[in-house]
Amino acid sequence: MSSDEDRGPDDYCLIDATRPPKADGPPYAECVLCREPTEYPESYKGITYCPVCEWQEAQRTACSG
Repeated sequence: MSSDEDRGPDDYCLIDATRPPKADGPPYAECVLCREPTEYPESYKGITYCPVCEWQEAQRTACSG
């Protein structure tokens, strides 16, 4: 298998899956899809998903090889 450095411009799965930092405790940010609490701090600016929606989004955007 090749490493990430070996990928060319025509390769798929080039999404940078950067995650926000996990919160040490409440208050937690709301999931942007279902509004359930997430594992991320409320002060995080950006898209946050609860564990269920995060898994579903990962399945939806996963590469099909």
